[in-house]
Amino acid sequence: DVQLVESGGGLVQTGGSLRLSCEVSGFPYYDYIIGWFRQAPGKEREMLGCISRADGRAAYAGSVEGRFTISSDSAKNAVYLQMNNLKPEDTAVYYCNAAGLSLNYWGQGTQVTVSS
Repeated sequence: DVQLVESGGGLVQTGGSLRLSCEVSGFPYYDYIIGWFRQAPGKEREMLGCISRADGRAAYAGSVEGRFTISSDSAKNAVYLQMNNLKPEDTAVYYCNAAGLSLNYWGQGTQVTVSS
């Protein structure tokens, strides 16, 4: 079975940093994309960026580019979302997603709360 497990969320003050982790297991292909998303209360799920498992290339949404960085550790089958200079509007549940060919899996989400 494919499993994605996020961790690293929590409460942080404005201007602080957090690093979220997404551990992926069981994906049947080597070449897949891991995306990071978030959903704030009352808002639609927003894509933040993604990284290719095969070549490590990352791309970002304009709203977070320069503050958020996605990286991967192939040995651990893990992908990370480093978030710097956090703002109250970054408060949301953060999800990772693994997609390849016709497959699409989500993690359970981790809460990030940024206090003002």
